[in-house]
Parts: sequence; C-alpha cells; structure tokens
Amino acid sequence: MNERTYSAGVEKLRNPARVEMMEVERVVDLVLDGREAEGVVDLGTGSGLFAEEFLRRGLAVTGVDLGQEMVEAARRAVPGATFLRAPAEDVPLEDGAFDVAFLGHLLHEADDHARMLGEAARLAPTVAVLEWPPREQEMGPPLHHRLGESDVRRHAAGAGLTVVATHSLAHMVLYLLEPAGSE
Repeated sequence: MNERTYSAGVEKLRNPARVEMMEVERVVDLVLDGREAEGVVDLGTGSGLFAEEFLRRGLAVTGVDLGQEMVEAARRAVPGATFLRAPAEDVPLEDGAFDVAFLGHLLHEADDHARMLGEAARLAPTVAVLEWPPREQEMGPPLHHRLGESDVRRHAAGAGLTVVATHSLAHMVLYLLEPAGSE
C-alpha cells in the first residue's frame, strides 16, 4: 500500500456506471443482513462510496484510508462520516468500538493479511471482506494479486477468524468473518 499512488480523478470512481457495476447497495445489504449494527469502520475507504451507503442506512461511520488525497475527497463527498488517515493494519481506534469492520477491495493490498484481519477483528465482532475474484479480468488489480476463497480462509484462520458466509457477486466476492467458534 505504501507504494500505491492515488490519482486525483476521484469523480471517475463515483460515476453512475461504476457504482452500478460495483453493486454497492447489494454489498451493504449483505453485510448488514441479520445484524443489529449501529457503527461500522470502513478500512481502506477510498472515495467513501461504501461509507456513504452505510451512512444512508443509519449507521455511525468511520472511514480509514492511507492516502491523504482520498481522505480529503471522502470528507467532501460524505460529510456525515468521520474519515481518518492511517494504515489499515494499525488503526488508532478503540477495541470493539464498532459492530462491523468493512474491508472493501483492500485485503489483497496488505503485506500481512492476517495482521490486517486481526486489526479489523479488534475493532468489530463481524469483519466483511470484499475481494476481486481471481476470475475477474476486467477490473481491479493484476490477477496475481487476487485472493481466492482458500486464501481468505487461511488468512482469516491466522487472525483467529472463520468465514461464516461467502457471496459471489457480479464482479466481486463478499466474505463475512467472525471469531472462530462463533458459527
């Protein structure tokens, strides 16, 4: 992540065609399904697209991103949420401060996947991970960066988590993780 640079074209991320492709509402529905969530931390919030949708559902939202440009853009786009600049592997927030920790297309960028998931689990009892599937050719990072379900399960186990649900969507896969033994 430290080597990644963000372009100034944040509006490109928010255009209607991309939003529709990403199925933002569907992802948020699946994350919140059956959960009485009040607060969510959006790790790697980017332009605030998912933070905005969580906020619309009435949740208190804190977004975290490493890139100052993206944090500032998200603050402008979603003024009702709180946005912080910090590495997603070391977030300066209290243990258990949220009901859900959401990692949108971020896990594949981590150097230490288990550490990042462990940090997410420190913040919330449910961890939602959105990943580009290995088969997806059109969008996202290079194919060698993609994480399959076995990868996510392995890294989750390293953080003391287990995958309790997997949802395959058009261009992504959503994994819901909880502490091992809580199924």
